[in-house]
Amino acid sequence: MCCLTPVLALALVLGAPWQALHGAPLAELSGDHDFQLFLHKNLEFTRKIRGDVAALQRAVCDTFQLCTEEELQLVQPDPHLVQAPLDQCHKRGFQAEVCFTQIRAGLHAYHDSLGAVLRLLPNHTTLVETLQLDAANLSSNIQQQMEDLGLDTVTLPAEQRSPPPTFSGPFQQQVGGFFILANFQRFLETAYRALRHLTRL
Repeated sequence: MCCLTPVLALALVLGAPWQALHGAPLAELSGDHDFQLFLHKNLEFTRKIRGDVAALQRAVCDTFQLCTEEELQLVQPDPHLVQAPLDQCHKRGFQAEVCFTQIRAGLHAYHDSLGAVLRLLPNHTTLVETLQLDAANLSSNIQQQMEDLGLDTVTLPAEQRSPPPTFSGPFQQQVGGFFILANFQRFLETAYRALRHLTRL
């Protein structure tokens, strides 16, 4: 019974119908000690990753004077850039394993897209590579927690990585790098809010 507690907690925070929690006392939702340790650890980890993304966004701003999305409303990068959704975390009929899998898939996709940022900011290679490693580690942490909860997991092997996007010219590469970081930051903010609310139950 205890292993259901974090699943129900996630359903509550991420917008599952109240009916899904029928018969589950609110006090039980925060009672799983191991799950709370997972949340606190990865809340801090997500905050660290967000800070690194913000540092790269400042580098793009300082280097290329691309600082706000409002300035680029009429500019579209050449390829279709990843905007990993988290809609499965909010659907009626919520399933925890589907939501967690979507978060992991997003981290996997942004890891690959950061290769374009690596080419754009060669002077920040160490930071970009650290960010890629952290994204992979956060995904692994979530997978481990899913396994601990007895949830189905989908393997996302490193050898199946997708190549980073390519662009038609230098300016499109700059714009593409800007939007990759902006989209990743939004994705991380959503994941961060979910973790933060879960720790406050």
